[in-house]
Amino acid sequence: MIRPIIEPEVLPVESTGAGLPVVASPRLTPDGLRARFKQRLAWSPEPTEDWRKENDPRAAAVLIPLVVREARLTVLLTQRADHLSAHAGQISFPGGRHEPDDENAIATALREASEEVSLASDRVEVLGALPDYLTGTGFRVTPVVGLVHPPFSVEADTLEVADIFEVPLDFLMNPAHHQVRLLRWEQGERRFFAMSYPRPGAGGHYFIWGATAGMLRNLYRFLVA
Repeated sequence: MIRPIIEPEVLPVESTGAGLPVVASPRLTPDGLRARFKQRLAWSPEPTEDWRKENDPRAAAVLIPLVVREARLTVLLTQRADHLSAHAGQISFPGGRHEPDDENAIATALREASEEVSLASDRVEVLGALPDYLTGTGFRVTPVVGLVHPPFSVEADTLEVADIFEVPLDFLMNPAHHQVRLLRWEQGERRFFAMSYPRPGAGGHYFIWGATAGMLRNLYRFLVA
């Protein structure tokens, strides 16, 4: 069941695409990605705000699943269930906090993907990881990037996930589709990245923002280096 996205009260600030290069199309292929993760090129991730400097962030990991489709790569994303106490209705990658039995961040990301969307780990070719992303909710998240090879199936854990969908990677890696937005409330304001993708056949759009958009922006920075 597709549920409507509830957008935060935001004020558009600026597009971040002006003057930025696009990612070369050969790099947005399985072989191009494999080659890029083997390289050691200088690049800088986007800065993140630590709203909880007094606390040690909790370790977590997400899987950035790049699905190998015949026409082009896509990014598999989820919409969180509306009843969750944290980040309800938001777009996210499969992922969660590190558990004691997890050997490393890769193990955390693959386990969470299996639990949330029933994605089999043996269908995922892990390419590497991006720099840790510090969230305002007190997590240090390791984004693990992997190619997902068909055939595979997914099924949402309805306790956590309301929808599973795919967005073309080249759309998300086009800086013309990146925005910085501003959220204001009584205690202050926060700027964050956002990306909007039309919802195929259903009207409306998927609104990708916050940490998910920030990690996608870092993937763009990594690939355009």
